[in-house]
Amino acid sequence: MPDVERFRVLLQQERERRAALLPALRADIAAANSARQDSNVDDEHDPEGATIAFELSQASALLKQSSAGLEQVEAALARIDDGTYGTCAVCGDLIAEGRLEARPWTPFCIRHASAGRGR
Repeated sequence: MPDVERFRVLLQQERERRAALLPALRADIAAANSARQDSNVDDEHDPEGATIAFELSQASALLKQSSAGLEQVEAALARIDDGTYGTCAVCGDLIAEGRLEARPWTPFCIRHASAGRGR
């Protein structure tokens, strides 16, 4: 059985890190949207338009990824609270400590992660 309290601390730190990142990403999206609206840019023909579109797309993808990661961390903390942390959500086997070290939010053992879940 993993040292649940140690992983709780790691997950809480990760939650704080990810939560702090979200406002910055939202600000980047707002700035890119504002730049796009303030300039009368035709993205297809103006070289600056492509840059604004790329920045907006990149910031939106990072926001989506960060939000999903924060949800995974929150779910792992909930599993700690309900006593299921460290067991695979598919087979119920213990998740290897090394896997938890690398991805403390994972709900899957290596076998089920490699089957297309929990990457």
